[in-house]
Amino acid sequence: METAEASSNLKKIQVQRFKPESDPDETYLTEETGIWSWLTTVDHKKIGIMYLASITFFFFIGGLMALLLRTELWTPAKTFIEANTYNQLFTLHGSIMIFLFLVPSVPAALGNFILPMQLGAKDVAFPRLNLLSYYLYLAGAGIAVFAILNGGIDTGWTFYTPYSTSTGGAVTTMTFGVFVIGFSSILTGVNFITTIHKMRAPGLTWDKLPLFCWGLYATSIIQILATPVLAITLALVAMERILGIGIFDPALGGDPVLYQHFFWFYSHPAVYIMIVPGFGVVSEVITTFSRKHIFGYWAIALSSLAIAFIGFLVWGHHMFVSGQAALASMVFSFLTFLVGIPTGIKMFNWTATLYKGSIDLKSPLLYIFGFFFLFLVGGLTGIVLASIALDVHLHDTYYVVAHFHFVMVGGMVMAFLAGLHYWWPKIAGKMYNEILAKIACAIIFIGFNVTFLPQFVMGSQGMPRRYFNYIEQFQPFHQVSTIGSYILGFGFVMVFYYLVKSIFRGEKAPANPWGSRSLEWQVASPPPLHNFHHTPVIVNGPYDYHKPMDEFQLGLAESGNGHGHESDAELHTDGKSIEAE
Repeated sequence: METAEASSNLKKIQVQRFKPESDPDETYLTEETGIWSWLTTVDHKKIGIMYLASITFFFFIGGLMALLLRTELWTPAKTFIEANTYNQLFTLHGSIMIFLFLVPSVPAALGNFILPMQLGAKDVAFPRLNLLSYYLYLAGAGIAVFAILNGGIDTGWTFYTPYSTSTGGAVTTMTFGVFVIGFSSILTGVNFITTIHKMRAPGLTWDKLPLFCWGLYATSIIQILATPVLAITLALVAMERILGIGIFDPALGGDPVLYQHFFWFYSHPAVYIMIVPGFGVVSEVITTFSRKHIFGYWAIALSSLAIAFIGFLVWGHHMFVSGQAALASMVFSFLTFLVGIPTGIKMFNWTATLYKGSIDLKSPLLYIFGFFFLFLVGGLTGIVLASIALDVHLHDTYYVVAHFHFVMVGGMVMAFLAGLHYWWPKIAGKMYNEILAKIACAIIFIGFNVTFLPQFVMGSQGMPRRYFNYIEQFQPFHQVSTIGSYILGFGFVMVFYYLVKSIFRGEKAPANPWGSRSLEWQVASPPPLHNFHHTPVIVNGPYDYHKPMDEFQLGLAESGNGHGHESDAELHTDGKSIEAE
């Protein structure tokens, strides 16, 4: 009886339906203009766009280096560059693509733009820290560019000792650049975790959190825990080169294998820093274009956390031939097989979501279909490499190169392109050419397979990676791979062309062109400066496509002081009563 009286005395929040503006007067792009407003902004959307522009620039620089590498490998001997230049090119290609593109691509670019809007927040928890993380990224990139111009670096992107502690070049400068970039990654992770915990809109419980947010949450945990290990490791390499202390150098009492333990303890979780946010993009795109509730919500959400946890325990599978104990290799092999389980759970649940869905074959979904095939090949070949008996023979061959690119480019880059196409109308407020997008998707898919499938064959036949010269029997495979790289490069240039063109000549994007139920699509395109003119109220989950759109455009009614006011009225939209949890 007392409980009933208490409930009746509680004031209920009055909410109203707020349709997204079709033609907003002010957006985040127009409210504050000028170069200085961009350089000093704390708006998460502008910071996300600056990240997007930066990673796109470095992606094309790294891609150009890849084309130079493939062109050089057209013939078994020297084609047009020297051996030392070749070593520097593959080092810089790997370093730029991993540290300056793949690691920050989805979290720092798309995540920065989309995460607060999916949570119903006006910004991230620490806006100034967000801007600092971008400038740390730029500072680290600038130091890395200085290292390239000031002697170069030819150690490979892994900076393996004892070579990296004894060779010439700007190894110390380059490792310092990566050291600084690591702090950017850590700050982004801290910001995202705090934002997800503290900035969610009323009613946005953990079981209504978009799976993209779950992916960023798991990624942030890895960034915070793993990145300091890389920073310490690279600092030790620099100290050994500068001060001559014996940490990794056997002549000074050090152990070069210790470096591998340190490095891979970060760098294998770093693979999941790159790919887990991509998994979140896949979940968002599949539900939107199949018009279905995601199958196995909690299985997908918790499998992201499981991948983050197990990812810290498998670094030793990179070291099966380093002389580690047989028992240790067996344990690492088992754990590597184990990490395939949560990934498999995602694949099966995504497939089940598509089953009997109302499929709309727009370009973002086509990129996801490409992701399915390419990432599946990458995952299955990873299981092959987890087998010790096979890995001993395939280690440091082109088989590993192909596997890594199928996971990172076939998986991560395809997911990134899917997310970029999916959220482009929200980011730019313009629609791109859908026909060109589909053609580019097909070109990228074909070019990628032509490039990397021959490398599996070469690797299985014993072609070592990172070799400047090779025996003539591999020349046909290398030439096919080189042709594929040019097809792939053309596809990426085509994507850049029609997206940039859409900014100037594209049709104006509606607020919700895909008919999604997620919260970021319930505001105008492009969004206002502070995302929402009202505080959103969450009644339904982001994948409840069986419920009408009216129930997703809810917010606290505005009053004179800008805050929602309380009344005894029931929760309603346009007078329609709705039950709220």
